[in-house]
Amino acid sequence: MSDDTRVLELESRVSAARPVYRFRTADGVHSKRSFRTAELLLLDALWDSTLGDCCCLEATYGVVGCVLAGRADSVHMTESSARAARLCGRNASANSVDATTALTADPRTLDERFDTVAYAPKPYTPLSMGRQRIANGLAVLRPGGSLSLVAAKHTGLTRYRACLRDLVAGVERVTERDGFVVLRASRPPVFDPPQLVSPRTIHTAVDGTELSLVTLPGVFSATGLDDGTRLLLEAATVENGERVLDLCCGSGAIGTYTARVADCEVWLTDDDCVATCCAERTLDASGVTGSIVTADCTDGVDGPFDRVLCNPPTHAGRGVLADLFAGAREVLAPGGEFVLVHHRDLDLRAHLSGFETVEALRTGDEHVVLRATG
Repeated sequence: MSDDTRVLELESRVSAARPVYRFRTADGVHSKRSFRTAELLLLDALWDSTLGDCCCLEATYGVVGCVLAGRADSVHMTESSARAARLCGRNASANSVDATTALTADPRTLDERFDTVAYAPKPYTPLSMGRQRIANGLAVLRPGGSLSLVAAKHTGLTRYRACLRDLVAGVERVTERDGFVVLRASRPPVFDPPQLVSPRTIHTAVDGTELSLVTLPGVFSATGLDDGTRLLLEAATVENGERVLDLCCGSGAIGTYTARVADCEVWLTDDDCVATCCAERTLDASGVTGSIVTADCTDGVDGPFDRVLCNPPTHAGRGVLADLFAGAREVLAPGGEFVLVHHRDLDLRAHLSGFETVEALRTGDEHVVLRATG
């Protein structure tokens, strides 16, 4: 992770807690520059509760989990982002709190069951995914355990309240501040979580090569192959016998196409475990194989690679792009190529300064494909 990080300090207002909690944040994790109102309100609502074993869903960089560790019997944090999960672990250690972190989009993958589940959906979470996480959170509660959810109208409060009422009886309004409302519901003795989100398969073709892309809400370009990725695939070349990395793979379009057009070894990686789950299904649906890793940038991939192909998340911040492009250079084999696509109005030259040569391979109506070497 690059040096483009920030430390936020949270002062305690109660004697039973640490005087000050310090949290390291970074580009690509919400929100880097300030604490979220939703998480702070959730702390206020839960602090005086009997928590027992507590699970914090989508824990960002660990604010709720680290503070509640002083009140709960145990705290487990889950994150679907590898970068956020790593920050959760670092912040738990830095604040000397006993809390574990799991990289997963579904708490049902954990062996534990809990007395309390805390969830503050991020503003950009698709409502269908947020509702599914509510259902999954209820499923990992012990009978009688409670789920506390905080949201505002602009983050889906109305839909989430309706979801809770559909799933369980007796939804309680606990507290509110600045438009955010904390809702609480108890798990009934018998609860079978419904499947509220189903994968979607999109059939498409690039230069006559057919692909079956499996997507979920929130994964990049969930409704079809985007123009930038298509332009990259049309411009890039892959040879038999090469090792190829699909960096920031999303639903796996680049890696799947590469495996279909050449007899090569393909790796796919993404920070989001929802995306890598889709990528795995895309490979299966398209009849090819590859190695899939959920990791921050190039962490966990086994280089070197002859080609690294990437449609980078340019919205994620300079820190993410710095780590991403430096990682691509590190895992390239001598003479290897880093091929990426981005919108034409962006200037990425500063991030590519570590490469010896950078040239435009193809320019489209809105995107440009670059090849970097050295």
